Amino acid sequence: MDFTNKKVIITGGTLGIGYASAEAFLAAGAQVWITGRTADKLAEAARQLNHKNLNTIVSDTSNLEGIEHLRAEVVRQGITLDVLFLNAGIASFAPIELATEEQFDAQFNTNVKGAYFTLQKLIPFLNEGSSVLFTSSTNATAQAMNSSVYSATKAALNKIAQIAANELAERKIRVNLISPGPTETPGLINAIPAEAKEYIQSATAMKRLGKPSEIAHTVLFLASQQASFITGTELIVDGGLISNMLK
Repeated sequence: MDFTNKKVIITGGTLGIGYASAEAFLAAGAQVWITGRTADKLAEAARQLNHKNLNTIVSDTSNLEGIEHLRAEVVRQGITLDVLFLNAGIASFAPIELATEEQFDAQFNTNVKGAYFTLQKLIPFLNEGSSVLFTSSTNATAQAMNSSVYSATKAALNKIAQIAANELAERKIRVNLISPGPTETPGLINAIPAEAKEYIQSATAMKRLGKPSEIAHTVLFLASQQASFITGTELIVDGGLISNMLK
């Protein structure tokens, strides 16, 4: 897949799926901007990626001030976008009777409000025929214990993306969702105990966690012209987790 001279913004690009996607887009010739909450994490990601076409923007997309900073940088740098990958997200898990307001607000602010208003503020900078991608999750349709808040945020994203696909179709902008299953990212590993990791691995048909690079390949496909007739769609990349649990 060739993204030569294409301009890509990835929110939450310092680790995990966002980082792997940045690496893949750069390898395919794109000019890439990644966002992150801190300059230190962005600098470390830039050091590791070590690519002349990589740019970084400090932006905490869990609040409107951070999103406005991103928009202002897009204006200042004269960026018009071919791909917007709304990937920033966090997860924490607790049963409903123990979930806190802090956990609720943090996840909805980052996962839902952040993606929604980042899209809103950057719509004017999307080229005709561009691609918008959201990172959702198999949790959006599953009923996993202790995931009520996180699952609700991803279910909300699914509906936002589907409506955005209809609203932006007139400009030939495609909007799709990637729903990874359990993937070996810092976000997952830090959110669950070791024994839970072993259980999740065994629950997939492939009997392992996904690799961030495997999700990144899916991101590039949906962003590419090879997916030119795909919009409003959720592509599940879960190693057979859902089908294995239903057998």
